[in-house]
Amino acid sequence: MTYGGLRRDEHEAFDRPRRRTRPRTKDRPDYTDAEIGMVITVDRGRFRVLIFDRDVTATKARQLGRKGVIVGDRVRVVGDTSGAEGTLARIVQVEERETVLRRTADDDDPYERPIVANADQLVIVTALADPPPRTGMIDRILVAGYDAGIQPLLVLTKADLAPPDGLVAQYEPLGVLVEVVSPGADLDPLRARLRAHRSVFVGHSGVGKSTLVNALIPGADRAIGAVNVVTGRGRHISSSAIALRLPDSTDSWVIDTPGVRSFGLSHVSRDRIIAAFDDLRAITENCPRGCRHDETAPECALDTAVANGDLSPSRLESFRRMLGSGQ
Repeated sequence: MTYGGLRRDEHEAFDRPRRRTRPRTKDRPDYTDAEIGMVITVDRGRFRVLIFDRDVTATKARQLGRKGVIVGDRVRVVGDTSGAEGTLARIVQVEERETVLRRTADDDDPYERPIVANADQLVIVTALADPPPRTGMIDRILVAGYDAGIQPLLVLTKADLAPPDGLVAQYEPLGVLVEVVSPGADLDPLRARLRAHRSVFVGHSGVGKSTLVNALIPGADRAIGAVNVVTGRGRHISSSAIALRLPDSTDSWVIDTPGVRSFGLSHVSRDRIIAAFDDLRAITENCPRGCRHDETAPECALDTAVANGDLSPSRLESFRRMLGSGQ
């Protein structure tokens, strides 16, 4: 076809219209007046946020990223924050985190997986039997806790099946607090340890972690699984982390997490592990360059400190066992 002597393509009129976009602006939305709450659980893209005493269901703003919000986060929320059935608010901002507990799927995985934010106490739950304790797992969780700057507490369950003395002797030299519990035992000493803390419970599957949470918080209704009599392993029952308030307290939180069978530490270096112990870090400043601080390291200052009586052999043994879990 010709129009005014000029030929035009016959398909030209059917081209897709140009996309119209608004010009970008450097001004970001101001959310200073948005309500602030705590994320208490995450389930398939929906977040339960506690705002004062209102349990609010919310989605997440796209700019926060796929894994930008985790349990324990303090967040700013807009929209309908009444908590009424059928309402939906939106998380638009995450406040700065005080701590983040992370792990990787294995030691070769380059991607960190944040588990819980803003916890100040790491409760490592392990059974004394059925399944038997795995010190390697305890050591790895300890390393992740020290790296995150979270104070550890080791809770030994099923004390009716085996004595706790051996494990207590292994971890007390590191300054790790230990609580021992058995079925039907008085949990008041443990409650005292949890009071005024945001405690994240972590442990191998089948160690009785959810059973313990249910005993501490009546009505929690955390699912409980049995231990396989052949493999000695527990089944993954709890599928998501959840923050629960300790009864008769406004500032005490228990954050239960799904049971784990591995705890990768590819995100943690030896130097960061040592930095968690002020006294040991000061000693290692006298080590030769490139010292790995293990039992094969020549002229390690930690060995010299033991020889001079400045460091107990049991503390060094416990530390090196844990150090072996890092990278």
